[in-house]
Amino acid sequence: MRKLCWPPILICCLFAVASAQERLDFSKLQERVTKVAGNIYMIEATGGFGGGNIGVSVGDDGIVIVDDQFAPLADKIQAALKGISDKPVKFILNTHYHGDHTHGNRVWGKNANIIAHENVRKRLQVPDPDSKEEMPTFGLPVITFEQGVAVHLNGEDIRAIHFPSGHTDGDSVIFFTQSNVIHMGDDLFNGMFPFIDLEAGGSVRGYIDAVESVLKQAKPGTKFIPGHGPIATGDEVKEYLAMLKDTYQIVAAGVKQGKTLDQLKQQKVLAKYDKFAGGFMKTDEFLVQLYNDATGKKKNYM
Repeated sequence: MRKLCWPPILICCLFAVASAQERLDFSKLQERVTKVAGNIYMIEATGGFGGGNIGVSVGDDGIVIVDDQFAPLADKIQAALKGISDKPVKFILNTHYHGDHTHGNRVWGKNANIIAHENVRKRLQVPDPDSKEEMPTFGLPVITFEQGVAVHLNGEDIRAIHFPSGHTDGDSVIFFTQSNVIHMGDDLFNGMFPFIDLEAGGSVRGYIDAVESVLKQAKPGTKFIPGHGPIATGDEVKEYLAMLKDTYQIVAAGVKQGKTLDQLKQQKVLAKYDKFAGGFMKTDEFLVQLYNDATGKKKNYM
């Protein structure tokens, strides 16, 4: 596997704290709170890479958070939550297993119940292949599901629905029904090319199907919390879906014509979508993932 700069690695792997700290100075990061709609908020790290966006449901019954970034940021996340509500965190929903969304389980799982798709628990039970670090038992999901689950709290029907073979094989999209908000985890990188973890059961076609299905279930005015990037509108998610479909079609057509990966790169077949290259994945890196998927390779990079 080709070594990349730290942001893609961080979203690919469940990093040990020590390993992540080699790349990040968590002391420089801050947590920003944005009200999304109803009783739903988003917490995002600013000042550097701090992990995926956190969804928050608050009310008299307590707090539900969706994803929990890295463990060293737990105190800053707690302070941000105190600015919204003085209630305790009762439930954590993990949208998938990657460390920038679940590493905080080893803090938050001590006092709250973690919920996730069963594949998330299975993958979190495997020690990190490099650091050998294990997730403590209390950091594993205690409630798992195959198709979906609902948490009824704060006057909100919070529904987690599994979408197979998208970003990973354990993706869940979270619907905050009454507030008309959807947290898509890493099935949405707003304004950016996504990382699709082919080595963890993800697929481009499954990813496209997930985004398309979520859009069909969305209502007028739905706001979307992405795994990374700013809060999105329905029109922005539609543009994202169109990009996914077209880029995959372009690369799949090239493969059918017998073109090599190097030829597709040299021809800059995805150049018209370079505006999506401002995040983790650059154009050629995303092209590699599309090419590998189209040729049946279960590798993230060459």
